[in-house]
Amino acid sequence: MTIANGELDTTYPAVLAATDAAKSGPEHVEVAVDYDAILLASFGGPEGQDDVLPFLRNVTRGRGIPDERLEEVAHHYRAFGGVSPINQQNRDLRAALEAELARRGIDLPVLWGNRNWAPYLRDALVEADERGFTKLIAIGTSAYSSYSSCRQYREDYAIALEETGLAGRVQIDKVRQFFDHPGFVQPFIEGLRQGLADVAARGIAAADTRVLFSTHSIPTADAAKSGPSARGFGPDGAYSAQHRAVAEVVMDAVAGYPAAGAPNGRDDDSGERIEWSLVYQSRSGPPAQPWLEPDINDAMRELAALGAKAFVIVPLGFVSDHMEVKWDLDTEAMETAEELGAFAVRVPTPGIHQAYVSGLVDLVLERVNGTPTAERPALTALGPWYDVCRPGCCENARLGFRPAAAGIAP
Repeated sequence: MTIANGELDTTYPAVLAATDAAKSGPEHVEVAVDYDAILLASFGGPEGQDDVLPFLRNVTRGRGIPDERLEEVAHHYRAFGGVSPINQQNRDLRAALEAELARRGIDLPVLWGNRNWAPYLRDALVEADERGFTKLIAIGTSAYSSYSSCRQYREDYAIALEETGLAGRVQIDKVRQFFDHPGFVQPFIEGLRQGLADVAARGIAAADTRVLFSTHSIPTADAAKSGPSARGFGPDGAYSAQHRAVAEVVMDAVAGYPAAGAPNGRDDDSGERIEWSLVYQSRSGPPAQPWLEPDINDAMRELAALGAKAFVIVPLGFVSDHMEVKWDLDTEAMETAEELGAFAVRVPTPGIHQAYVSGLVDLVLERVNGTPTAERPALTALGPWYDVCRPGCCENARLGFRPAAAGIAP
């Protein structure tokens, strides 16, 4: 949609590359859409030592970061033989989705494309075109609202369509952000139950235990712009609000009712309070740039000084055990716990948990069937989130607005 000579030109749809049901920009699409295939979109990762620096150059393209600084991050990958676990996890997820679709008798092929490494999104779109698929429903492997976890994927879809010359021929919608969908949340509930049982088995009291819900830190300027501004989420935007809301759900499911007068507290069956915090990890910006805090390692040190003897780490911001989980949590956070003389256990990510895989298929079927909003499951008051992203949602504070599919411009 453009404006020419003061007149609204509706030659082009309001929502870039959208299907007819979504192109006018409804919050929730309650019209059935006959999609041809699912597009599984992910971050990508190196699959050998020679791939590490080229991959990191892709990730940081346009920022002018020298290789010397990239090597500071490269050693995380090199410690694992230069292989990020994320590509194999996506192969496993793709196979699990295909099996679940087949089990339900749903004929929807699953294509897979990455943002930063082969197979790239453009490769997936070329495959779609070769197979005659023109209507794709995308699943981005990130549950929350922010630039890097939602809008950047939408920009990537737009870029891939232009790169392949398929703009105008292939349409891409996306499922809603699924932070509070039961399929995403259930694995964390089960994991936290087991983590607390592991702590109790060591004879550590609930009062000496802290639950740390960890997610990827982002610049505070980006956090503030996450989600529609009209919702009034506060200085840390929808990104932080969504995580906190889901953490509350998980704690309520695991540990009962709120402890009287205790913010971020819950009681277990013993009546002792279990306290929790939202913490952040994996920041990569310059020291002078504000990012969301506290860092998980700093939080562990502060809590240990106050008497904490055990930490149950819930990687609430992540869908699989990729590098940020394997290095920042399984390596660095565990080393911090050891230094503090504390016990720590990390809860599994959803991965290919059956509830998660089934939930992703359910999200696709919401759009295939045009499920009424009132019938869509959401475990927090924030959802169900939008099918079509709202105007101005999740702007990158540094880059501004760039063309993006599956949302109303800008």
